[in-house]
Amino acid sequence: MKTFMEKPANVERKWYLVDATNMPLGRLASQVADILTGKNKPTYTPHVDTGDHVIVINSDKVILTGKKLTQKMLRSHSGYVGGLKEMDYKTVMATKSNVAVEKAVKGMLPKNSLGRKAFERLRVYKDANHNHDAQKPQTVELKGARN
Repeated sequence: MKTFMEKPANVERKWYLVDATNMPLGRLASQVADILTGKNKPTYTPHVDTGDHVIVINSDKVILTGKKLTQKMLRSHSGYVGGLKEMDYKTVMATKSNVAVEKAVKGMLPKNSLGRKAFERLRVYKDANHNHDAQKPQTVELKGARN
């Protein structure tokens, strides 16, 4: 039996719309990362970029479970001595929740050129307004939404 290997020229990319309302951040990020890498397709090939485009809306309504709002920190470092910047997730979710979702998804993508290409196909918006209606995105129901 031969193993199927997708060729880069034969990859068809679709657009998916994900509503992040009442989704835990980690569950949302892992499922979006699977779509971006193409692991949800039967034609998934590890060394070929087979992923799709993902639009995440309502990132303001993403929830963090437990004490993560107060104890978890968003850290970035400039590379210089003393260049560490920290913000707790309570202020991150209040001011720039789209960055929190992007950072969570980026952490779950492969750390190579395929992961960097997949991250370019992610669009995150704070509310339900987006400007990708021309691409006719399909709505995807992800597992794990809280009521």
